[in-house]
This record gives sequence, C-alpha cells and structure tokens, in this order.
Amino acid sequence: MSQFAQLNKQYIGGVWRDGKSQKVLTDQNPYNGKTIAEFRLGNLADLDEAYRSAASAQKIWEDVNPYEKRAILEKAITWIDQHEADITDIIIEELGGTALKAFFEIGLVKNIIKEASTYPLRMKGEILPSTVDGKENRLYRVPVGVVGVISPFNFPFFLSMRSVATAIGAGNGVVLKPHDDTVITGGTLVAKVFEEVGLPKGLLNVIVADIREIGDAFVDHPIPRIISFTGSEGVGRHIGSVAGRCLKRAILELGGNSALIVMPDADIDLAINAAVFSRFTHQGQICMSANRILVHRSLYGQFLEKYVARVAKLKVGDPRHPETDLGPLINKAQVDTLTKQIEKGADEGARVVLRGKADGNLVSPTIFADVRPEMSIAQNEMFGPAVCVMPFDTSDEAVQIANESAFGLSGAIHTRDVEHGAELAKQIDSGAIHVNDGTINDDPLVAFGGEKASGVGRLNGKWALEEFTTWKWVSVQHKPRHYPFEVAGSAASCAK
Repeated sequence: MSQFAQLNKQYIGGVWRDGKSQKVLTDQNPYNGKTIAEFRLGNLADLDEAYRSAASAQKIWEDVNPYEKRAILEKAITWIDQHEADITDIIIEELGGTALKAFFEIGLVKNIIKEASTYPLRMKGEILPSTVDGKENRLYRVPVGVVGVISPFNFPFFLSMRSVATAIGAGNGVVLKPHDDTVITGGTLVAKVFEEVGLPKGLLNVIVADIREIGDAFVDHPIPRIISFTGSEGVGRHIGSVAGRCLKRAILELGGNSALIVMPDADIDLAINAAVFSRFTHQGQICMSANRILVHRSLYGQFLEKYVARVAKLKVGDPRHPETDLGPLINKAQVDTLTKQIEKGADEGARVVLRGKADGNLVSPTIFADVRPEMSIAQNEMFGPAVCVMPFDTSDEAVQIANESAFGLSGAIHTRDVEHGAELAKQIDSGAIHVNDGTINDDPLVAFGGEKASGVGRLNGKWALEEFTTWKWVSVQHKPRHYPFEVAGSAASCAK
C-alpha cells in the first residue's frame, strides 16, 4: 500500500480533516479492486470554508516577495524528485498506469512547476500615454484572486498541477476538486507537496465532494473568479454556461478526436511508431490520443498489416509488471462505454481487423479498418484502446476528413516534405498539429488548448499567465485638468 494512502482527508485552511458530509467515498485500485483509502466527503459548508480560506490567504500571498514565491515553487520540484518512487507507486495503484506512464507524467509535472516558478518575476506592468494632457496611465498585471480547479482521472497529478501551480505562481489562491477516481494523485498529493515546501496555509485547499451534494456550488460560489476544468465535453459545456451566467471566466480543456495523417511519402515505420504511441499510451485514456489514423491509399495495405501486427503484440495486464504495455481502464463505466462504441462501430459496417476483449477493467486493443468519416466511431472520441484506420486519396481529402469532427485538440501529419506538412497543418481546425510526430505532446512554454468542442482558453507559458491574471488601470493626473461645468478657478486646486 502506498504511503500516500494516508492522505485520505480534506485539506482546508491548512488543516487535514474529515469532511462534514455523511457520505463516504471508497478509492479503489482499478486493476484489482482493492480499497486504497476511504474519504469522508465534504459538503457545502466545507466548500465555502475552502474558498474563504483561499481568499484570505491570497491577500497575504500577493504581498510575499516574488523571489520567495519562486523559491517555494522550486522547492516543490526538489520534493517531487525526492519522492518520485512513492509518487510512481500511487500512480500505478490509483490510476492503473504503468511505471513508464508514471515517469512520463511526473516529468510533465516538474516541467510545469519550473515554468510556474518564473511567473512571480513576470508580473510586469506598463506605462502608456494618454489623450488627456498631464495624465500618466499605469497598467498593473495582478492576480484574479481565487481560482477553482476541477481535474480529471487520466493524468491527474499533471492536469491538477498545470492549473494549480500556474495559478499560485501568478499570485492566486486555489481550491482544487479532484476526480472521484483519483482523489489522492489528483488532489491530496498536490496539497501534500505544497504543504511540505512551505506554501502559506489556506492558499491551496483540496475538497473531495459528491457533485450530487454540492451541485453547481463549486462554480457559482461568489469567491472564485476563474474556473479551470479538464474533462468531458458535456460537463465542460455545463460548467461554461454556469460560469458565464456568473460572469466569471472558464478555462475548458475538453475532449479530442485527433487525426494522424500518413502521406504517400511518409516514413512508414516512423508513422507506425507514432500511431501506436498516439493511440495506446495509458490505454488510450488521453484527450490527445489519435482516434483516427488516415493513411494514403498507396500505403494503406502495407501500413495496416504492420500496424495490426505491432498492436497485437502489446501486453495487457498488471500495471506493476514491467512488461505490461496496457493497464486497466479507470472504472467499469468507462469499459462499458467503450464496449458499446466498439459494438456500434461493427454494426455500422467498419471492418474489425483486431478485436479486443474486456476482462474486468482490462481491455485489449481493437482496430477498425475501412472506417467511413460519418461512422460514430470516427465522429466520437473513444477513450480507450480502440482506433479507426481510414484511407484517403488526396491531401485535400485528408484535410477534409480531419476537419469532419466536432473536436479540434491535436493531430499529426507524417511526410518527408515537412513544409508541405506544415501547410496542411494550417488547414486543420485544431489547437495543435505535429509534423512527423505523435498526437500526444505537451510543452510548458507552448500554448496548449483546443478549438471547437475541444475547449476554450490556452494554458502553458505566457498564455497561462494571461489566463490567471488580469489588468488594473491606475491613472495619475499630474497637471490640473479642466472639466465641463467646473466653477471658475477650481482647477487650480488640483493636487500638484
């Protein structure tokens, strides 16, 4: 059992305690069903206390020297380095991720904290001229105040930290609500990291609660000015509508239906490597995963044969076993949803060239060939180890098929003519397209986010700093200003 299993409390106002709800959440290992921990859930009173604690501590944090803020964030990286083995253990135990997946996720976490540690020294302002004689316009970049963060189950340590560390680096307080299936890795572990490195108590709060009990209160509570949500499109649309009604900003990182395009001049072996990685990393439970593999007809048969042979060799099983490639899906609901999608794809006439099976939460890969763009499996995200392979004849057709989706998060194009690939990438309605690489990429310096149903807003780098701050205009009138309707001689009384 992981040492972090003891982090089964709410973290509110710098205190570890049980929630005030009568409900209990059981956190289970998705591979073997064993109980990891039990949480007494929080209720509306706990949520209110968490937001008020964040607001109170934020006023203190805002005045902390920026170099001290940077030092605290840098210490978080050191702490993670020192506890990487234990963090790997809880990622395997709570998520069903392999050791390789854990290594990948922890690396992303450290990189995003490194970037966030620079934010305290980048809170720069500007002085701008004015149309009014004698006026000095000062613009100050300031924190928004408090940010509410809702994180998902697939990369919870990273996708929580990406918003939490960024918001803290920009001077904000935070309340974090992790997914019910990853409450430790996506929630209380994050709190533990920052508690250990000396973050002021109350600045970061973690609440584990039943959405049926707290309803929309996490979003429509009057204190948070930004809600950062990563998850499904349906929930994201609801959060966006509630936030809009409350006149607060929503950053929404939602689903994807990425297309990986293999052009006729592609390096086929490189493309196959990228396609396997892009679909089956962490059992396909990544929003950037390649749901659709588009292959030029001249390479289609050769690609399909090699791709099926490669995928068929992937080992499904215990994520603790070093030879395991695919561990379990996060829960039975996800297995059932994927199973129904696969059955529907077969019913619609897609050719099944590799048929997977479900054994508990373990699901082996399924590959569909000759998929038509209008089929449900090509239109909807399959959040698991199933993939569509589709032929195309021209570059224009490939772009058209790639764009025939409600989503637009990521994508990839394989070609030896990289400039042609870049030109095609510009024509695809997606937040990111990667030439001669996989669809799964994240860089702490580069704007990340989706188009269409894949979300709103951009994270990472200077774009995240913009998202989690606002601008305050302070003007100073250095010369007496004349106003309409003023009493004669009154302007002379203006402060000098």
